[in-house]
Amino acid sequence: MAKEQREFYDKNSNPTGITYFKGDKAPDGLYPMVVMVCIQNSKGEFLMQKRVPEKGGDYGVTGGHPKKSETPIEGMLTEIKEELGISVNESDLEIFDEGCDGTDCYKMYYLKLDLEVQDFVIQKEELTEVEWFSISKLQEMVENKILNPNQIACFLKCMKYLESKNK
Repeated sequence: MAKEQREFYDKNSNPTGITYFKGDKAPDGLYPMVVMVCIQNSKGEFLMQKRVPEKGGDYGVTGGHPKKSETPIEGMLTEIKEELGISVNESDLEIFDEGCDGTDCYKMYYLKLDLEVQDFVIQKEELTEVEWFSISKLQEMVENKILNPNQIACFLKCMKYLESKNK
């Protein structure tokens, strides 16, 4: 399989036009873009996907890296389609956090979506399953260190965003 070509961003999350291949080390001052989406249903549950053992076997939100010539939101739409087998509209995604943390630039999105688990067509090379989790179950996963720190940070920021939106 050919390596994916991607684009580096500067510390202000601006695309630089400088491309690289998946797995290449970033030069100083340049960063890969990471996109993630927290998907919530009307019951207040969040969709988590379990990665294949070769990719760590952990639970996480849908996400990845935009390919060369994709904007971050286009990359997010691509990741949703590839990993979950569904199409959503750009207007369905709400950005709730973005920035550069010294390692990556990132954009975090929120999506309200009501589908049953069996409605998703997961990418078998990447995932073993998807499941809806309640907030209390996610908190339990955090306490038991089942979620990695990046996933925890994403959910905490999403929860803060949702709280501020509902005020």
